Amino acid sequence: MEQEYGLAELDERIAGCRACPRLVDWREEVARTKRAAFADWTYWGRPVPGFGPPDASLLVVGLAPAAHGGNRTGRMFTGDRSGDVLYAALHEVGLASQATSVSSDDGLALHGVRVTSPVHCAPPANKPTPEERDTCRPWLVSELRLLRPTLRAVVVLGAFGWQAALPAFAGAGWTVPRPRPAFAHGARVTLDGPDRPLELFGCFHVSQRNTFTGRLTPEMLRSVLRTAANAADLPTRPYES
Repeated sequence: MEQEYGLAELDERIAGCRACPRLVDWREEVARTKRAAFADWTYWGRPVPGFGPPDASLLVVGLAPAAHGGNRTGRMFTGDRSGDVLYAALHEVGLASQATSVSSDDGLALHGVRVTSPVHCAPPANKPTPEERDTCRPWLVSELRLLRPTLRAVVVLGAFGWQAALPAFAGAGWTVPRPRPAFAHGARVTLDGPDRPLELFGCFHVSQRNTFTGRLTPEMLRSVLRTAANAADLPTRPYES
């Protein structure tokens, strides 16, 4: 059933969720004990809602907030090294107003893009359980339904996000092929939908493991984002020579 509220109210509802006891305990413990480098911060310590305009035509789906990143700042991919990589690439492609994302009041704006995740609480060891993933899925389904009038393309970061997002796309009204398409960097799948098709793109996650080892280079990330932006009819910045 379609919800009768908008994206701003959905974000408020997400931020108040306490459905997963293990995640509630962990996010709040991290917010109390903090990391020495952020001892003067007041941590967010709650579920982190999506970030970006309500009429986005491109969605970027990650994994979950980082304990000392989004769980500290209250904004997706803000304040951690994965976010440093992602927002720098979005800026270089022309989809973000600045290359850095350090706090929720730093002035960053996204152009036609929204960033979200299938799990909204920071999990221990960055590993939510399948049960936690499934418990959080209705939030993503609701977000997708609200974005459906304008959404044209989605970039999913990593295999976990891909596996978590496919059922959410189905729940929000798109048709997911059977057997389900496998995750791969550079994968592109078209999902038929009630309004228009949705172009789904796979990209290695912007984790430190991937970026430090070169499994995901800045150019690889920019390439996927640029291709997805073109599919979403978003203008992009020309390649720099």
